[in-house]
Amino acid sequence: MSKAKLLVVEDDPNLGDILKEYLEMKGYEPTLCRDGEEGWNKFKKDKYDLCLLDIMMPKKDGFTLAKEIKKVQEDLPILFLTAKNQKDDIIEGLKIGADDYLTKPFSMEELLLRITAILRRTQKSTEVVTLKTYSFGDFVLHYDEQFIEGPGGKHKLTSKENELIRLLASEINKLVNRSHALKQIWGDDSYFNARSMDVYLSKIRKILKDDPKVQIITVHGEGFKLIVGEG
Repeated sequence: MSKAKLLVVEDDPNLGDILKEYLEMKGYEPTLCRDGEEGWNKFKKDKYDLCLLDIMMPKKDGFTLAKEIKKVQEDLPILFLTAKNQKDDIIEGLKIGADDYLTKPFSMEELLLRITAILRRTQKSTEVVTLKTYSFGDFVLHYDEQFIEGPGGKHKLTSKENELIRLLASEINKLVNRSHALKQIWGDDSYFNARSMDVYLSKIRKILKDDPKVQIITVHGEGFKLIVGEG
């Protein structure tokens, strides 16, 4: 089995060197960059399984780099490393599509657990046997091709949007437990992942507005349902 390739972009020279050495010791293949521009150039030249990005960096900050990476490879997992612990940063990271977030100082053991969990999720998503299409209301989810077709046309989906819609569409008019959904798609039901799922559900609701018969309702304290009415 080949080693997972990690793009590590960290401008603190000491932390960068420690990260590289530790990840190599744990069986990964990290590429270390010292600023956002170097990180972008390395990304364009090679394929990676996961990005670890510092937020505050010279030349190009982590958020800008993450947005550029997502435009090219939308499903590449990103874990942000930052000295800041502000709500706005977490929300910004979620909007970009971050998979996780670690605030400095952090333990290397915790970082390793987060990396392992993210890589396990991304590998699992390719192994699950599912239907190719799911129909509900005026929508058809093309699961394999990661887009949904409806009255408003085609909408390209991220991997998590795709998984969420598939889960809802396989349980039409039934309660989908919130914790179950988080564990199945994100790997655990942590606060960060719960906030991330809320962001994705909001995006999905906007797409589904094209058909008034279809809506996602929240059952407080339990989960949510994809309701498909008559029409």
